[in-house]
Amino acid sequence: MFKKNFKYLASTGGLKNKKYLVFEAIKKELESEYNNLDVKELCSLAGVSRSGYYRYISEDGAQKRYNKELKDREDFALIKIAYDYRGYAKGYRSICMRLNRMGTPMNHKKVLRLMNKYGLKCPIRKANPYRRMAKAIKTNVVAPNIVERQFKSHGPRQVLLTDITYIRLQKNFCYLSVIIDAFTMQVLSFVLSESLEVDFVLETVNILIKNHLHSLEATTIIHSDQGCHYTSVKFRELIKDSNLRQSMSRRGNCWDNAPQESFFGHMKDELAPYIPFWETFDDVNLRITDWMDYYNNDRYQSQLKGMAPNEYYHYIVTNKLPSALT
Repeated sequence: MFKKNFKYLASTGGLKNKKYLVFEAIKKELESEYNNLDVKELCSLAGVSRSGYYRYISEDGAQKRYNKELKDREDFALIKIAYDYRGYAKGYRSICMRLNRMGTPMNHKKVLRLMNKYGLKCPIRKANPYRRMAKAIKTNVVAPNIVERQFKSHGPRQVLLTDITYIRLQKNFCYLSVIIDAFTMQVLSFVLSESLEVDFVLETVNILIKNHLHSLEATTIIHSDQGCHYTSVKFRELIKDSNLRQSMSRRGNCWDNAPQESFFGHMKDELAPYIPFWETFDDVNLRITDWMDYYNNDRYQSQLKGMAPNEYYHYIVTNKLPSALT
């Protein structure tokens, strides 16, 4: 039975990653009345050294294990604080960046180890089950694909991405229109609507112009899919009147607007714990507004040098790092 147990541990990585389990098993086997093997034979069978085993069972070894466990718990408490910051679940990269802001930097391998040890799970993104409207409605009014997946080649406020996603509200849906800067990943404008009428998409553009006109240029592109909202006469006229250039993805090709798709995926993962408790449209709107503020100001991204989108834009424009990173 002892030999069989060690073969199982070896097949699952237990011998390499959790050697203390091996030493504990040896100790229990030696205490068993049915055991007829000595320490040397058991250690040889398990593939560990006798000195390692004796060090494990010594008082000094026990004290070291106690100290290590105490340190792990203290470090995990910091990880949990970072994970819970502003109420949105985070992956290990975001946790590392938050720990850095807290003045307690921690290696990502250590964060992963402690998350695994204490059962703290990262959100796992799932495939979107809804087909986009562009696949359901055929239109002949299609703008050229000016962007051609060059999302970050032109600098801030040069390529703006927009799309619509569904947000579940009990048995119905709300609809979210968002415009983001492909270079800084800032949310520049968003509108939540109870219907799919084209007006909420137009309002998203109007809010963009109202709040960010000073930073837009005649070369600025607004890029979308081929959904009916973006091929509508009203939308095309608004883009033209706003001195923006219109670009569209190829039909049914999500990779042509990949950063926007990724943004929606992360957003839905982090909002998932709240969705079952939403009862009214206002509940959704309040949470979406809070998350957008969190995303722009406190959700650090490795692709933005560990900064939040608003911080990164300020850094690009002024060449000054946030005080927490200096």
